Amino acid sequence: MNNLISQSIAALATTSRRALMDAILPHAERATAVFTRLYPAAARASAAYADAMRVAGVQLPPLAGLPVSVKDLTDIAGETTMAGSTVLGGMPPAAADAPAVRRLRGAGAALIGKTNMTEFAFSGVGLNPHYGTPPNPADDTAMRIPGGSSSGAAVSVASGLCVAALGSDTGGSIRIPAALCGIVGFKSTARRVPTAGTIPLSTTLDTVCAMTRSVNDCIYLDSVIADDPLTIPELALGQVRLAVPGTVMLDALEPHVATSFSAALTSLSRAGAQLVDAPFSLLAEAAELNRFSGAEAYSWHRGLLAAHEDQYDFRVAKRIRMGSALSAADYIDLHRKRRDWIARMERELGAFDALLMPTVPIVAPPIAYLEASEDAFFKANALLLRNPSTINLLDGCAISLPCHAPGTLPVGLMIAGPAMSDAKVLAIARAAEAALRQ
Repeated sequence: MNNLISQSIAALATTSRRALMDAILPHAERATAVFTRLYPAAARASAAYADAMRVAGVQLPPLAGLPVSVKDLTDIAGETTMAGSTVLGGMPPAAADAPAVRRLRGAGAALIGKTNMTEFAFSGVGLNPHYGTPPNPADDTAMRIPGGSSSGAAVSVASGLCVAALGSDTGGSIRIPAALCGIVGFKSTARRVPTAGTIPLSTTLDTVCAMTRSVNDCIYLDSVIADDPLTIPELALGQVRLAVPGTVMLDALEPHVATSFSAALTSLSRAGAQLVDAPFSLLAEAAELNRFSGAEAYSWHRGLLAAHEDQYDFRVAKRIRMGSALSAADYIDLHRKRRDWIARMERELGAFDALLMPTVPIVAPPIAYLEASEDAFFKANALLLRNPSTINLLDGCAISLPCHAPGTLPVGLMIAGPAMSDAKVLAIARAAEAALRQ
């Protein structure tokens, strides 16, 4: 991993934006499969403008002139949004920026490029047969998956090419790659950020959100793209009661994940957090309820699949077609069952300030291994999606932050809560991040 950007947004306050951009862009152009499109002229112009305004004494937003990437699921005016596919190449260009992109521009961000992704965001692995798979920068000795679907987004931040990456999270697409690449990813409560101008996977579960290098930077990015900025309280870990759910979420942990998670719990406990092993048996119901993505994706894709299925990643097409089996009556009933499950889960969550769990139960597998075996791919995909997708089903919010020892493969710690508990989750995460760094 290079160190072009290894600092927080606040720490870059006096850094020349143009000098930083000139250093980054050559690396971005050589970055394997990370970007599907770059905007060098516009990025340099934004950086130069920010420098000129600062020299003139103008007070600028912290993000002004700093490089930010945008997942290629999201509209940028004048371009066709490809969503990691080739099948959309003949579609008309977007008439306007998506709201989140417009808000980033308003905060002065220098949009450096569109990032690669799993085709149509339908996988937590990050493979893309059309544009290549960006290798995980956390391991120089092996070509490992970055996680998905926001694969290029995570690598753009983890490689030091951006201070932040705009992405999406339907079943973990921000948190999975953040965990596997060793950065921070925050999935807000879905309703807080507009999803307009993004190609849908699941209209029920889609969330537009971002990943960064620190919790404070995630807090800042959320304040830029959300409808209403949060007020994050100062919170000591001695003030919180955190549940470690024993049902499903701790199953099949790889040894390094188990060891890292246990060490993280020890650090949080030493810092004063009250940790409670709680069964949360309702979590066993999540897998059967979590069927929205396939059905809703099939509704959007069925015409394209009928005409152009040969242009799809076969793994993505297979998952989308599975959604055709859900009847309208079953779909309506699924929504009713989900509402009931959320209500029961929220009653159990009322005794705690947040949930703690590993973001994913495995470390990043080698790319070649998952490319070579469909069975291995789908097994890994299911494991990667298992924990984070439960929070989407809950309509909740969650953040993944690194909890591995330096020099080892990344492991993510997920802190999660119910809908609209974003401020509390972020406050706990900020205190947890400080404890884990000690």
